[in-house]
Amino acid sequence: MNHPLRPSAAPIEVATPVNRLSRIRGVRLIASLAGFRISGWIGLAIVAFWALAALFGPALLSRTGAAGGDAVFAPISAAHWLGTDYLGRDMLARVIEGARYTVGVAFVATVLASGTGTLLALLAAASGRWTDTALSRGLDTLTAIPSKMFALLLVAGFGSSVPMLVATAAIIYVPGAYRIGRSLAVNINALDYVRVARARGEGIGYVMLREILPNIAGPMLADLGLRFVYVVLLLASLSFLGLGVQPPDADWGSLVRENLGSLAEGGASVIAPSLAIASLTIAVNLVIDNLPGRAARERGAR
Repeated sequence: MNHPLRPSAAPIEVATPVNRLSRIRGVRLIASLAGFRISGWIGLAIVAFWALAALFGPALLSRTGAAGGDAVFAPISAAHWLGTDYLGRDMLARVIEGARYTVGVAFVATVLASGTGTLLALLAAASGRWTDTALSRGLDTLTAIPSKMFALLLVAGFGSSVPMLVATAAIIYVPGAYRIGRSLAVNINALDYVRVARARGEGIGYVMLREILPNIAGPMLADLGLRFVYVVLLLASLSFLGLGVQPPDADWGSLVRENLGSLAEGGASVIAPSLAIASLTIAVNLVIDNLPGRAARERGAR
């Protein structure tokens, strides 16, 4: 006999395929991209362009004129689409080659900074009061030192090799990632399902990686994008001061410094790398602004 209060199974059968699809990561990614505004798509295209340039550009570009010998600070022409630099080298080739260092070094340093900061934040939230206090006070010490001053001290003391630049940028931005991650992880750690996991005997590692991390991954990925912008600007400023990537290699900051002589005439050799830095940083911000949950991220921003 059918009971009048028995729940109908029809809604469950209809909703089940949707629920299954919503768990597929590819569907979620497509849904996120579908919500992008035109500004987000423009930013994504620019970021993809510079990423591909960093990966494949130096191998694909002709190296004709890369050794110099053409007219110094030549204007834009069919032979040199972005003019030439202070040694007569093609600026398009130099900018593409510089992308390998600007994008590559910044990306590695950002991943190290955000990854380390997130791991320490999970440890602080899951371990308890004493670990939390020790980590927070220790990283606050780094925060108290101005970032550029700290970078200058490290580079002046240990040299300006690429590994040292990566380590310097990573150390500087670990505290910021830690603060964001901790503020999110502490709130998650206080929820009931985390307490249930502890009550059934789960260890700290399980709580960190299985209970807290999946719930803060989205905001931390957005914060990683912001860290990337900070690292790009820090490395460019160090290179502009002559403490970044050293010749014969060059990133965009050092290209600006090398070609300052053409600034009076508005030469493309100094404008092109400057626009490259601006386009990359603005594009990353456009992508971040179009990610889901932006309002929630802004509440935990720096």
